[in-house]
Amino acid sequence: MYKNQSESPIWRSVMVTRHLPASLSGLETLCKNLWWCWNDDAKALFKSIDSDLWHKSGHNPMEILDKVSLKRYNQLAGDKDFLARLSSVMDNFNAYMAKKSERTEPSVGYFCMEYGLDTSLKIYSGGLGILAGDYLKETSDMNVNLVAVGLLYRYGYFNQRLTPQGNQVADYVPQDFLKIPAEPVFDENGAWKTVTMAMPGRTMTARIWKVAVGRTDLYLLDTDFEANSPEDRQVTHHLYGGDWENRMKQEILLGIGGVRALRALGLNPTIYHYNEGHAAFAGLERLREYMQNGGFNFFEGLELVRASSVFTTHTPVPAGHDAFTEEIIGRYLGHYPQRMGIDWRTLMNLGKIDADNHDEKFSMSILAANMSQNVNGVSMLHGKVSQDIFANMYPGYLPEELYISYVTNGVHYPTWAAKEWKKIYEREFGEEFKSSHYDKSCFDGIYKVSDEEVWETRRTLKKDLRDSILERLHDPSVCAHYTPSQIVTIAERFRDDVLTIGFARRFATYKRATLLFSDLDRLDAIVNNPEHPVQFIFAGKAHPADGMGQDLIKQIVEISKQDRFLGKIIFVPGYDITLAKRLVQGVDVWLNNPTRPQEASGTSGEKAAMNGVMHFSVLDGWWVEGYREDAGWALPLESTYDDHNYQNELDSATIYATIENEIAPTYYKIDKATGRSKEWIAYIKNTIAKVASNFTTNRMLIDYCKQYYEPQMARYGVLAADGGKVAREISAWKGLMRAEWNNIRVITSTVPDSSYVLSPDDPFQTVVELDLGRLKPEDVGVEILFTTVDDKGVFHIQEVCELGLDKYENGIATYYVSILPQRTGMYQVGTRIFPKNAMLPHRQDLPFVKWL
Repeated sequence: MYKNQSESPIWRSVMVTRHLPASLSGLETLCKNLWWCWNDDAKALFKSIDSDLWHKSGHNPMEILDKVSLKRYNQLAGDKDFLARLSSVMDNFNAYMAKKSERTEPSVGYFCMEYGLDTSLKIYSGGLGILAGDYLKETSDMNVNLVAVGLLYRYGYFNQRLTPQGNQVADYVPQDFLKIPAEPVFDENGAWKTVTMAMPGRTMTARIWKVAVGRTDLYLLDTDFEANSPEDRQVTHHLYGGDWENRMKQEILLGIGGVRALRALGLNPTIYHYNEGHAAFAGLERLREYMQNGGFNFFEGLELVRASSVFTTHTPVPAGHDAFTEEIIGRYLGHYPQRMGIDWRTLMNLGKIDADNHDEKFSMSILAANMSQNVNGVSMLHGKVSQDIFANMYPGYLPEELYISYVTNGVHYPTWAAKEWKKIYEREFGEEFKSSHYDKSCFDGIYKVSDEEVWETRRTLKKDLRDSILERLHDPSVCAHYTPSQIVTIAERFRDDVLTIGFARRFATYKRATLLFSDLDRLDAIVNNPEHPVQFIFAGKAHPADGMGQDLIKQIVEISKQDRFLGKIIFVPGYDITLAKRLVQGVDVWLNNPTRPQEASGTSGEKAAMNGVMHFSVLDGWWVEGYREDAGWALPLESTYDDHNYQNELDSATIYATIENEIAPTYYKIDKATGRSKEWIAYIKNTIAKVASNFTTNRMLIDYCKQYYEPQMARYGVLAADGGKVAREISAWKGLMRAEWNNIRVITSTVPDSSYVLSPDDPFQTVVELDLGRLKPEDVGVEILFTTVDDKGVFHIQEVCELGLDKYENGIATYYVSILPQRTGMYQVGTRIFPKNAMLPHRQDLPFVKWL
């Protein structure tokens, strides 16, 4: 007789896993590769399995496949149309993936704290992550040999909902790792591959996961499992969460753990790209490898690390760069100097301006710059701003001379362009466009499209946007800031035939989200204009710790509830990739008004341009390069003032006037015969041809390859050949320069008189005599600079003349030049000497300077 009986229910856990019919096995393959998320046929295929589930799952194929019934699978297995579509998608996918074997050098290891790939994988918070996600997709499409490293967060970034008062509530919902497109990486014995890092008094272990992003692999590290202490399990709980000590552990995990993960996978890329300073410890780990495994000393190893590293900074303000106290660095990396055979000061010198200043924090951006041959900003203007930010590292040079350059950010066209536009582009832009290897002039194909098709495409997308927004507002789980009666009113007033302006982004104070509300009466007149009405849509999140940013959201919500604005100004909660796509595809104008120059690049306006949506912005970030008079609007650059209140007042008045006098009249200049605005359609076409064409990740990736990856691969190859022979030679030469630089003695230095009459018969005669000691004349360069000073006291170089070697006797080198300045006027003139070696990639590679 069976003895285990009870009058109470007895429950046992049983896991039932999905098993697809053989004819549907392709769905299993597709759902595990994010290629599907930028391919419309694949998305349509998953949606057709169960459209309700597709919607409720947030467009997550893995969740759909788990929830679909066996009965439905059997129906699909017998559905000839579905099987034909599945076969077509799989043929395209397999042909696409087959080209992965054709990847060539340079191989690149890409490190970033966050990746915005799809809503089904919540490991991103904002612009940095979205940019990184787009970049990975482009490397896949262009088949660039790149592997990426990041962290797998249990909670990721928060889900946003609003209270009836308009207060933001941050909900941290744990990710179900069984329902995300990340798979464990196992070794040949079936054990989960892991890496370890030394922590104070313990070891932290991280599991390795793989996310397939088309042809590009993204490896993620996660510490939230039983091998770790509770403290270390929390390291990968929240993106940018916890205190500075937790941030330190996250950045050790990303940098040091990331390099070890690549080695555990048998990967050794040629070039290492640090996307923000968070990943800078990767350089330290690679330096340790060269020393312990390659037999190099510290400075020799540093040559090889620098030659093969590039650092991209995204931060336009000094306070935005991560920095740690010396105590925290000592607690977690105190063992590194001994392992590397260096003293503590040498380690500190990698991340500080003054290694002897105990109060100065250890900057991850300075570390990344010291570990990298090249540093770049993410727009032309941000490149210049970054020169100022890093100028303290190179006091002998003016900021404008620094090697720091830029690659302007772009966006992944297949991800952000609406499917309606993609059909047009693929039809008109030529065969090369479909292959992701094209000339940007192909975007001129938009001029061949009829005005009617352009107008109807925009109308369709606006209607889709209206439907999507109203659906979100009817969801009480995220939208409590409008009452049911207010939502009814919004539905009545919110129209798809009214000029619609969108503003959606992170709610940081410098982005000035509330600038539009400086004069509510004037705004009232704009939105309720009987002939030219305008409606505004706002969306975005504020960081949970940013009270001022959350107050901005609350202020907008409160204003949007006023009867005169209800249904004309709407705040849409739950900002994520899905909502962002709807907005950039559906509005007519994209508004952006940050405090200049605090927008490093910004890409939301680039996404809008892909959909024929005009940009209206301060000339900051990418818009400095993108603005065209016939393809958008700009707040004038000339009207920039130090008084922020005055600037805000002026900018808000300019925004009102531009909408009233330029934007709205153009939109509503409707031809009665056609029902369309020919002038507005011209703006749309110009936006696509002249703006969108220049701001794709396609162009961006080509720039990185041509400016950094390929030249650095060539130089690294020279330095690393023959056991690092050239790297050792450069290191030895730098060692000699370090030892002898302060021993150089100036014997003679002639300078121009304070007053000089420009004449070809009387040029500047400059002579410099130096006692070089153990150095050779070719080791030292001498130059004279002619500069002017602007009204802010900033020096600008007008002319640089290098002195030639006139003679060299008994260790005394004489340098001479005769100069005829090209312009009259007041100059500030200076003479300086610097180390000189043809093998240096740029002057700041050894930034010693003596001004005479």
